[in-house]
Amino acid sequence: MQFGVIVFPGSNCDRDMVYVLRDVLNCPTRLIWHQETTLDDVDVVVLPGGFSYGDYLRCGAIARFSPIMAAIVEHANLGKPVLGICNGFQVLTEVGLLPGALTRNEGLHFICDRQPLEVANNQTAFTHLYAEKQHITIPIAHGEGRYQANEKTLAELRANQQVLFRYAGENPNGSLDNIAGICNRQRNVMGMMPHPERASDPMLGGTDGLALFKGMLTANLC
Repeated sequence: MQFGVIVFPGSNCDRDMVYVLRDVLNCPTRLIWHQETTLDDVDVVVLPGGFSYGDYLRCGAIARFSPIMAAIVEHANLGKPVLGICNGFQVLTEVGLLPGALTRNEGLHFICDRQPLEVANNQTAFTHLYAEKQHITIPIAHGEGRYQANEKTLAELRANQQVLFRYAGENPNGSLDNIAGICNRQRNVMGMMPHPERASDPMLGGTDGLALFKGMLTANLC
């Protein structure tokens, strides 16, 4: 399985993601500059965290117009897997591959901490190696991670079991329904605000995020 990690001007978690995929999991992985236009050799697309285009306008609002995004949308529409982390989640909502929006944290402060999460749905290719309602700890680092959507969208997310992770205990940013990660109806596009790549190596103090990446490998996504 070949991974492609998208690099926008301002991405800063791209190398972390490559380390987990290539060095920890031994998967072929390459960085893809945002001005490229094809994904012919890529099975799984990953949009990493960071501050694409300096987060001007809104987070992800400029990145959605990058040349590579047309190929990513086509990739997703073909049923192929796409994963967005933090800023990548923001980009996926801006381009319409995931519903809702990410806005300023409720307290208007940037938060960098370790956050307990509850696995809300373990019946997806991304989450199947977790137990239902399992509590895990994943680092967060964001200033605009508050998930918001209208009531109709929230009802659809609940009805279709598209919420994959919820914040457990204290809600750090005011996200509606404590939402920390969601997927699309087809289950091939996922976005989450916490950083599983920062919890995928014992040297970092925890490996709770590694099951997400291993799950993608063992689910025969491609």
